[in-house]
Amino acid sequence: MKTLRLYGAGLLVALLLTLAAHGSSSPDFTFTLNPTSLTVQQGSSGTTQLTITPQNGFTGTVSLSLVGAPSGVTLSPTSLNVRGTRPATQSLTVRVAGSVATGTYNLQVRATSGSLTKTANLRLTVSASGGGGGGRKNEPGATWTSRTSQGNALFGVAYGNGLFVAVGGGGPILISPDEVDWTVRASGTSNGLSSFTYGNSTFIAVGRGGAILTSPDGVTWTARASGTSEDLNGVVYGNGLFVAVGDDGAILTSPDGVTWTQRTSGTSEDLNGVAYGNGLFVAVGEYDTILTSSDGVNWMAQTSGTGNWLRGVAHGNGLFVAVGEGGIILTSP
Repeated sequence: MKTLRLYGAGLLVALLLTLAAHGSSSPDFTFTLNPTSLTVQQGSSGTTQLTITPQNGFTGTVSLSLVGAPSGVTLSPTSLNVRGTRPATQSLTVRVAGSVATGTYNLQVRATSGSLTKTANLRLTVSASGGGGGGRKNEPGATWTSRTSQGNALFGVAYGNGLFVAVGGGGPILISPDEVDWTVRASGTSNGLSSFTYGNSTFIAVGRGGAILTSPDGVTWTARASGTSEDLNGVVYGNGLFVAVGDDGAILTSPDGVTWTQRTSGTSEDLNGVAYGNGLFVAVGEYDTILTSSDGVNWMAQTSGTGNWLRGVAHGNGLFVAVGEGGIILTSP
C-alpha cells in the first residue's frame, strides 16, 4: 500500500478544504410550496405558489408531479424552466374532479431534473360541492356568492400567505383569510390602488401617481419611493423580482419591494398588466402592445397583429392569456 504523507498542518487543511469545495459544487436546487395546505370543493381547483431556488449554477427544466393523489386530482403546469441565479416561482393549480371522494389526502409534489429529485408535502382537503344554478354545478366558476366589501370601489385582488387582499380607488385595502369576512386596513395613501401581488414574503400594492405600498402581513403598510409619477397599473412577482408597469411605458423592478429601479421599455404606450410564467415576464398595453423579458430588465416588443388595446394578462396551465377591448382574448405558450 502506498502511503501519502503530508508535512505541515497548513497543507493538510488546504487539501481538505479543496476536497470539500469540490464535493459541494454539483448543481442542485431546493423548492418550497406556499401554502402547504389546500381546501378544494369537488369539481373545483386551488392554487399554491412553488418557489425553486437554484444552487451551484443549476439551470434547466424541472418536471412536476403529484405523489399519492387519487384518480381525478391533477396538477398543472407539469414543468418549470429555471434560468439564472434567482429563485423561480410558479403558481401551481390542483384540480379536483367532481367524482373525487371528500376527505383529506396527504400528497407530495415531486420535482425532478435529471438525477435530482425533491419532494414537498401538500395536504389536500376535498369538500363537498356547493351546487348552485347557472351551469353545471361541478364546473369551477359556475357558482358565485356575493360578499360584503363595505362599499369600496375595488380594482384588483390576489392571494398570498393565507390572505386575500383587495385594493381599489381612494387607497382602501381589504383583507380576508377566508374570502367571506373582509376587514379594511389603512393604506396611508389616498391614491387609487390598481394592482396587488405577493412574493418574497412581501405584499405589494401599486397605483396612481407611482404609488407603491409594501406590507409583511397585509395589516401594516409602508409607502415606498417609486421614482416615477406615472400611474402604475400592474405588478407581479417572479424569478426573485417584483415588476411593476404603468402609463407611458413605465416599467420598474425591485428585488425586495423597497428599492425600485426604472427600466427602459422601448414604448411610450400605457402598459396595463404584467404576468410571469415559465421563466418569462409579459406586459401588455395600448394598441396591441406586448413586451416580453426573461429578466425584467431587457424587454422585447412582440405583436399579435390585432391592433386592440390589451387590458390584462395572466399565466396558468402553461399558457399566457391576454384580454382587451372588443372582447379580444389572446393566448401564447
